Amino acid sequence: MRGVPAARSARPVRGGRSSTGPVIAGAGCLAGMVAAQVASGLSADPVRLTGPVVGLMAAGAACFVASRRGPRRAAGAAGAAAAIGYAAEWTGVRTGVPFGRYTYTPILRPQVGGVPVAVAVAWAGMGAASHAVAATLVPVERTCTRIAVGAAALTAWDLFLDPQMLRQDLWRWVDGGAYRGVPVSNYAGWLGVSALLMGVLEPIAGWERDASGWLVALYGVMAGMETLGFAAVFDPPDRLVALAGGSAMGMFAVPAAVAAFRRRPARSPQRRPAPGPRCAGRAAWRRGWRR
Repeated sequence: MRGVPAARSARPVRGGRSSTGPVIAGAGCLAGMVAAQVASGLSADPVRLTGPVVGLMAAGAACFVASRRGPRRAAGAAGAAAAIGYAAEWTGVRTGVPFGRYTYTPILRPQVGGVPVAVAVAWAGMGAASHAVAATLVPVERTCTRIAVGAAALTAWDLFLDPQMLRQDLWRWVDGGAYRGVPVSNYAGWLGVSALLMGVLEPIAGWERDASGWLVALYGVMAGMETLGFAAVFDPPDRLVALAGGSAMGMFAVPAAVAAFRRRPARSPQRRPAPGPRCAGRAAWRRGWRR
């Protein structure tokens, strides 16, 4: 009688090991994001590549979450983060809370309720990456600290994002502000919304000490490319933004990358296959002959 094959476990992958397929897909999205961002920095019309850059970033992040937690949790994390980001932006353009008074121009499309879809998708992609950075740096037992670190890491990205989008006239602040036309209230709002987003992602992603190193890499790649863009690629360059954003994101990207590298799973030594009966017989004959 043939045995019944054991059912596959539905539990998410643990122990620092990733499913190969989603990792390959996510790495492809990450490479595509880099290529699109380079093309955007060199293009006379960079806005047309904003959607592809954001879409590839978010898709890559979802793939990396799926590689450790499965597609359902990945979809739940992406959907929750996008919903929180969209709700905050929808409320912001109508009431000025929580970021301050601003409006989106019609340049970045499609839009739903006056909010570009790409903006909500960006919250999902970088939200997942920032949460993984925090999970890599802070033990799971210190939940409040992990949420605070993740919120700060995500807000650090906006030191690049807001000045870049203002350059492209994708949104406008009513009263302006001290940092390249961005008010301080914007960053206070980012910290609050990001903290809420981290608190929602914490139980969905369920990272312990096994957050995907690829998500940490995504955060680092974004930090490096934005720094290079403002320092040397954009016309005109803006070294103040390069310094401010690069320093802020680097405070999280560098130690998280080091920690993720140290925690990578060690490869088990390959064992030689046991000798077959013919080989074993030959070895015994040789030992007897030598005696």
